[in-house]
Amino acid sequence: MDYFVIGNFIAAERKKRQLTQQQLADRLNVSNKTVSKWECGRGLPDISVIQPLCKELELDVSELLAGKRLDSVAIKKQAE
Repeated sequence: MDYFVIGNFIAAERKKRQLTQQQLADRLNVSNKTVSKWECGRGLPDISVIQPLCKELELDVSELLAGKRLDSVAIKKQAE
């Protein structure tokens, strides 16, 4: 897992939705510094935040951990 790749992906998906780091942080009940840490590749979201983060960014957990959009076939294979 490449923290930097995942962080860039989180930032890109957040920006696609026209959310600030603060707005995303508020929706997830974390600090904006926490979101910044993820996006800079200095850490990953806590397990308790992964599902809510994926919901906000309209991602599958597999996509979040891959740091990129996956097609539905790839997601299904990773789930098996």
